[in-house]
Amino acid sequence: MAAAHVLLAELLRAADPGATGALWRLEGAARQLDANVVRVRPDTRGEVYTETDLDVLLVVVQGHGVLRRAGRDEELAPGVLVFVPRGERRAVAAGADGLVYLTAHRRRPGMSIGRTGTAVRAEGGEAPCLLPRVCAECGRVAEGADARFCARCGERLPAGTSGRP
Repeated sequence: MAAAHVLLAELLRAADPGATGALWRLEGAARQLDANVVRVRPDTRGEVYTETDLDVLLVVVQGHGVLRRAGRDEELAPGVLVFVPRGERRAVAAGADGLVYLTAHRRRPGMSIGRTGTAVRAEGGEAPCLLPRVCAECGRVAEGADARFCARCGERLPAGTSGRP
């Protein structure tokens, strides 16, 4: 389990300088919150993305960048705190010095087996193979079959049988 008490300066100093994506994530089964410290390479622009289910709080820790949403660019710099409501299209771009930010949002519920009366059934029927939707960087399964990037760490998902490139 990742430590729930972390000194950001030590985390960033200890991280491999070339590491990108989630440098740290909150872990543990009995939690209601997801949180990640994410590093984006210098001069990198993420694809436009819409998180349909979760509001996200983003806090810039290091570097500079831009959050494009609602047709406008918002400057990102250390100490900037941004609330991004679910359903809003957004994209993050890192400046020349890269960007490190913390995200926090309600934890997505995992897949479960539910009971209806006395019969046990899998929610949603038989599950398809999810391997093409698993992020190689952080192991999270993408919610949508058409997802191209990981909602947790921003890494590109592997091409799969869903017809995406």
